[in-house]
Amino acid sequence: MSGREAGVGNRGNMSPGIIGKKIGMTQVFSKDGQVVPVTVLKAGPCVVVQRKTPQTDGYDAVQLGLVEYARKANKPMAGHFKKAGAEGVKVLREFKLRQGSGDPKPGDRVLVDQFKPNDKVDITGVSKGRGFAGVIKRHHFGGGDGSHGSMFHRAPGSIGASSFPSRVFPGTRMAGQMGDAQVTVRNLEVVDVDLEDNVLMVKGAVPGPNGAYVVVRRAKR
Repeated sequence: MSGREAGVGNRGNMSPGIIGKKIGMTQVFSKDGQVVPVTVLKAGPCVVVQRKTPQTDGYDAVQLGLVEYARKANKPMAGHFKKAGAEGVKVLREFKLRQGSGDPKPGDRVLVDQFKPNDKVDITGVSKGRGFAGVIKRHHFGGGDGSHGSMFHRAPGSIGASSFPSRVFPGTRMAGQMGDAQVTVRNLEVVDVDLEDNVLMVKGAVPGPNGAYVVVRRAKR
């Protein structure tokens, strides 16, 4: 089923976002000949698995599932998917509904046709893990001299005074795990939308490696 056929009947019901997979980066040319770096995302198709309401759940949200291939689900999740007619869902994400988001129902399909060029979106993903890193790589410290007897090359330096406050403040920049954290990049511009292949092109970089799952939401600001 093509993106145009699957989207019939759901175009008026605007979704707050969509689940996608990062394919990679490339570049396109704008109408004035400028080179534009873009990230290519396989966005959808998604299906509404559950609708949460203030009466039953205390808040207004929708649970979307990315339809890719059948996943081996336990009995409770299999029943959850079957109730919404959402077999084949692999990834689940929840989106809070805001004013103007419509009234999606379980079983409704959410496709990339919800977006159009020049729209602004916020994209959330998990950044690439870099392992344990020092302060120069992790926090871009300058480091010390490299010669003339210096023994202060890549050290962090002082992390706090001894007499007062006699402790290290929380949040002090030190060596540690770099990356592998949830990151949201805001106000990325949609450059192109391919309805047939469910492909979304956005200007700039997106968190995570190729093949990582991301959440595309309409920009809040």
